[in-house]
Amino acid sequence: MLQQDYLMRLFLQFAEGIRRSMDYGKHDPNEASESLEDAISRALDMDADVILGLEESFASIVHISGTDSRVVEYVVRSLALEAFYLEQAGRTGRSDLRYAQACALARAYGVEEPERNKVFTEEELAGMLEEDGVVESSSR
Repeated sequence: MLQQDYLMRLFLQFAEGIRRSMDYGKHDPNEASESLEDAISRALDMDADVILGLEESFASIVHISGTDSRVVEYVVRSLALEAFYLEQAGRTGRSDLRYAQACALARAYGVEEPERNKVFTEEELAGMLEEDGVVESSSR
C-alpha cells in the first residue's frame, strides 16, 4: 500500500510537471524544455545535468536505477516533447540528443518509439493517466 501511494504521488507530480511545461510551451519553448527536464529528473530521482547528458547509456542507467516501468512511457513521451520544444527554440543538437534518448529508452523497455516532432498533448497525457488508474475517468 505504501509503495502504491508513493507511485501514485510520483505519477501525479510528474503529470503536473508535464502539464506545466505544456502551458509554458504555448509561449516559450526554452522555458518549456527546462520545465520538462526538471520534471524528468524528479521522476527519475536523478540529477538532470548528469543523466540527461548521456545518450545511448541513458536507458541502461535508468534501468539500473530501478525506475518503475510504469513511469518509463511518461519519460519517453516527455523526452520526445522536450526534443520538440528544443527544436522550436533552435537548439537542434540538444533536441537530437533528447529524441535519441527517448528512442533508446523506448527500445530498452519495449515501449512504442515516439514520432519525431509529434507533440504529446494534454489529452494523451490525461488518457494515459486514466488508463493507468492514476486519475478517474472524467466521463463518470
